[in-house]
Amino acid sequence: MKFETTPAFYSDYRRLKRERDVSRSVRETTKDESMTKDTTAPLGIRLARTDDPAEVDRLYDICLRTGAGGAGAEDLHDDPRLLGEVYLGAYLEYEPELAFVLTSNDDTALGYVLGARDTVAFEKLLESDWWPRLRKQYPLGSFPEGSHDERLVEMIHHPKHTDPDVIDGFPAHLHINILAEGRGGGSGRRLLETLFAALRDRGVAGVHLGVAPQNTNAIGFYRHLGFQHLDGNLYALTF
Repeated sequence: MKFETTPAFYSDYRRLKRERDVSRSVRETTKDESMTKDTTAPLGIRLARTDDPAEVDRLYDICLRTGAGGAGAEDLHDDPRLLGEVYLGAYLEYEPELAFVLTSNDDTALGYVLGARDTVAFEKLLESDWWPRLRKQYPLGSFPEGSHDERLVEMIHHPKHTDPDVIDGFPAHLHINILAEGRGGGSGRRLLETLFAALRDRGVAGVHLGVAPQNTNAIGFYRHLGFQHLDGNLYALTF
């Protein structure tokens, strides 16, 4: 059988070809735009999964990897968990609703912020429950004298208490640690603001934290957020 092509056929063919060309051009343009468009989403923030041993281990690891003024402290400690036992574990156990983590796109923790709403009550709880357990695990002299680990052991056995004058105006305190890959883009600010909102919801009037004098970047960051210098290494914020 022979098919004849008519002027109408050619007209329809040319019309369909133009439509396909236009459609292809639109698809290619969209593809190019999607390749060049910045699709970086803000890092996530959620409550820490304090009942998940894998996540708790991850947070202890972050504590160690940021424990030298934001830099890694792995080379300073023979016991990789000891730093977290002093500055992390009790907050996860006693104040889990004030423990927030910064997460990557696959929900891996990249940092955390921890809060204690009532520093006096928290220090009493440490003395009655947390420190006794650690004192049995880490007796004085567990590590060489003068080592970073032995200084932590001494803190466990002879903890310092916060100045009452500080607590009067700023009853809560916090710790924040973020890996290098989680910094920037306002992540630290958002993480802290999440904690601040939780503290305000609980009727807390102010919060304080300690910052090493040599950590000038952190000091500048806290001042930018409105923290005021109190004394020594203490900075505070009123809500």
